[in-house]
Amino acid sequence: MSAGEDPGGQPRPDSLRELFMVFTGLALRGFGGVLPWAQRALVEERRWLTREQFIETLAFGQLLPGPNICNVAIMVGDRWFGWRGSLAALGGLMCAPMLIVLIAAMLYGHVADEPVVRRALAGMGAVAGGMILATAGKLALAQRGRWRWLGFGVLAFLGVGVLHLKVLTVLAALAPLAVVSAWIAQRRAAQPRSSP
Repeated sequence: MSAGEDPGGQPRPDSLRELFMVFTGLALRGFGGVLPWAQRALVEERRWLTREQFIETLAFGQLLPGPNICNVAIMVGDRWFGWRGSLAALGGLMCAPMLIVLIAAMLYGHVADEPVVRRALAGMGAVAGGMILATAGKLALAQRGRWRWLGFGVLAFLGVGVLHLKVLTVLAALAPLAVVSAWIAQRRAAQPRSSP
């Protein structure tokens, strides 16, 4: 087993510095939406997580307060280096964007009324939306054997996106249903099949 692998043979970061630099790179690549880049870097490029592990981490991160990607960074850092890894990953995710946003805020006051700037910002919003949709598609395809569970995602989208219900209301309604459905499905799968 090399220094950069888990006991199971899965690659892992070699150091806190590498973890910090990877999350700094994510933050710098993902202006307007880091999540698609996180999935690509952590699952496809670095292979630190499998697609299923990424989905589980993201799902848990969405249940916690705060930005999803920050929660993912904290959990990914903790996975290999404990609290120091959490700080390194979160620090990498936050430091460079914080500096850039402070500089951009100072400059934006001087160019906010320019039509070119307004069109550029509208275009960046469309690109970020497209990247999020592409990531959602990739993650949905990773769940091929679990298509029926995507119904809960559709219901959540309808509740929040179409009916404009509060996220907490939708979560309070759907989470117990999803848990009970998963429990029933697991019990059915565990029962021995009787032959006719």
